[in-house]
Amino acid sequence: MAAASHHPDAGFLFSHPAHYIALGFGSGLSPWAPGTVGTLWGWLAFAIVQHWLAPLSMALLTLAALPLGWWACTVTAQHLGIADPGAIVWDEIVAIWLILLLVMPTGWQGQLVAFALFRFFDAVKPGPVAWADQRFKGLGWRGGFGILFDDLVAAGCTLLVIALWRHFTA
Repeated sequence: MAAASHHPDAGFLFSHPAHYIALGFGSGLSPWAPGTVGTLWGWLAFAIVQHWLAPLSMALLTLAALPLGWWACTVTAQHLGIADPGAIVWDEIVAIWLILLLVMPTGWQGQLVAFALFRFFDAVKPGPVAWADQRFKGLGWRGGFGILFDDLVAAGCTLLVIALWRHFTA
């Protein structure tokens, strides 16, 4: 498949199943902050699905989303010809699912704090997140893993801050 435009559209989204997944079911097509829109989509999806799935099933869904996302992100990045395209938001979706899974039960405000912290770590990329972002660059399976890896590290940083906050305010 030839490289697509750097700004994928609905035609690209539906041209391959991997694109549909990697672009967050279309949320990555947002012209404004696709990573934030993808994270919001992930939060909404989690909020809806948690009413039907037990925590163990949510954990299994999140774990299954990792290799699926690795494949989808790898294929989509290769088709776009870009190592880590902004339109790929599956990494944000899986990361927010992981965060919410591990901070639940919490109310809306706790979820908002988790969302805001994750967006901070993902956008600013301090310390370990910047290292993870640079560690697995490129196209192919290594690059596909790298797309997911820095967001998982950002999720870990988010969870660490929340754990410290809970520890020192309890």
